Amino acid sequence: MSDTKGAAPAEPRRPEPRSNGKVLIMANPTSGGYDAQFLKDVRQRLERQGRSTEIRLTQRAGEIGETCADPALAVQTLVVAGGDGSINEALTGFQDHPAPPQLAVIPTGTANVLALELSLPRTAAAVAEMILGQKTKPLHYGIANGRPFALMASAGFDAEVVHGVPLSLKRRFGKLAYVVTAIRIGLRRKSAPLDVTLDGEHFSGKFAVACNAHRYGGPFVISPGGATDPGLYMLVLERDDPWSSIRYTMALLSGRLHKAKGATVRPFNVASIKAGRTVAAQVDGDPFGATPLEIQASDKTVPILVP
Repeated sequence: MSDTKGAAPAEPRRPEPRSNGKVLIMANPTSGGYDAQFLKDVRQRLERQGRSTEIRLTQRAGEIGETCADPALAVQTLVVAGGDGSINEALTGFQDHPAPPQLAVIPTGTANVLALELSLPRTAAAVAEMILGQKTKPLHYGIANGRPFALMASAGFDAEVVHGVPLSLKRRFGKLAYVVTAIRIGLRRKSAPLDVTLDGEHFSGKFAVACNAHRYGGPFVISPGGATDPGLYMLVLERDDPWSSIRYTMALLSGRLHKAKGATVRPFNVASIKAGRTVAAQVDGDPFGATPLEIQASDKTVPILVP
């Protein structure tokens, strides 16, 4: 008989990770960029490799968030076929999930900044390969007044445009709708000064955006930190008059906004954006009420699939 004296006690059994391999693809059939055949192609490619896959089309606003918050959600991978707003909805739901599944993204919709940030694939074959490959990175995110954001939370002119763009115009013209709305609002708006506090240090400006990603509004880089990197940055612009807006836009297009006169970029742990009067706010390209905003990085992450 073997001598077991001094043997180390058995380690407590850890919970088994989800191993059913099930994939749930969620999409809004009324959104721009919805492609039923594309999703069917992805599903067929996954099922040929033995992955049980379901396509679920949403029937009401908030359904993606409700599904992601459900603790009984028994899937290995939840795929959002949509834009940045749909991804934000998934993150909002995952906040209430004790053990969120992997997140994957099929880029559609008006804006797909996170897809650019992570170099996500745009063909059915490459999307299926990414899901089967199971390579993940931790998706960090910020919290603004309790709402998560994967890209940005801001107050000022851009938020006014987000609030003001008609849904019908957005569905018909896509990004051009924002340009038309920006010109219309820019000709008549009166800006308000913002008081931005970063870890106790005060800054003044007319526009402020808390960044969780490198990019803003598409391929334009405004922050040194990425969505899979911990930490947040704040960009504050001192002025938003027509001449300054043109100057900042040119700096943005050339990738030098952080070096422009009157622009400040700072890392922070806790921030607030306040104003003497109500100033519109937005989160990940969707309307989000108004100032004041209290912002900090979340202590949680979500595993997101990458190529």
